[in-house]
Amino acid sequence: MESFTDGTLPSDDVVVAALRAGDEAMFTALLDTWSRGMLWLARAHVSTNDSAEEVVQDTWLAVIRGIEGFEGRSSVKTWVYRILVNTARKRGVRENRTVPWSSAFERERQTVDRSCFQGAGDLFPGQWKDFPAAWPTPEGEVLAAEVRGRIAAALAELPIRQRIVITLRDVEGCTSEEVCEILEISAANQRVLLHRARTAVRGRLEDYFETARRPA
Repeated sequence: MESFTDGTLPSDDVVVAALRAGDEAMFTALLDTWSRGMLWLARAHVSTNDSAEEVVQDTWLAVIRGIEGFEGRSSVKTWVYRILVNTARKRGVRENRTVPWSSAFERERQTVDRSCFQGAGDLFPGQWKDFPAAWPTPEGEVLAAEVRGRIAAALAELPIRQRIVITLRDVEGCTSEEVCEILEISAANQRVLLHRARTAVRGRLEDYFETARRPA
C-alpha cells in the first residue's frame, strides 16, 4: 500500500477495503488527514484538550470495530465524523459542559444584526441580504502565520454550533450536505450558522486587515 505522503486519499471503496484488511498505512493516512479537525470538533464539546484527545481515540477505536458493518450510505468521512460528534456529545454531557443543541441555537440568534437578513416581504425571508465579502489574501509567510493565529482565536470565541459548522466547512472542507448529515441539522440551519460564523470571524479581523493594508 502506498504511503499517501501527499495527503490525498483514495476512493471510499479502497479505504474501506484497506481498513477491513487491517492495512496500517491506510489507517495512518486517515489519522494524519482527519485527526486535527476531529480534535477541533471534539474540543467544542468537552472541557479539556485531554478529553478531546480521548474522544478522538475512542472514535478511531469505534471505527476499527465498526468498519465491517459500514454500509456506504454516506461517505467514510461523514461516517467517521458522525461517530466523533456522538462520542463527544456523550462525553460532554458527562462533564456537564455541553450546551443543549437547541438552546445553543437560540442564544446564537442575536449574534448578527437582524437587518442583515431579508424581511418577511422579501423573496427569501430570513436569508442573508448579501453574502459576506471574500477575505483578503495577505502576502508573506509571517503575515499569513499571524492571520492564521488570529483566525484560530476568532474561531475559539464563536458559539459552539457556529464554530463546529465553520470548522467542518472551511477547515475540513466538508460539503454542506456532509455537515447537515454529521450534525443532523437542516440545510437552512447550516447556511445560517455558516454565514453567521464567517461574518463574525471576518468582523473580528477587519481592523487587522485594515492595518495590514496601510503602507509602513
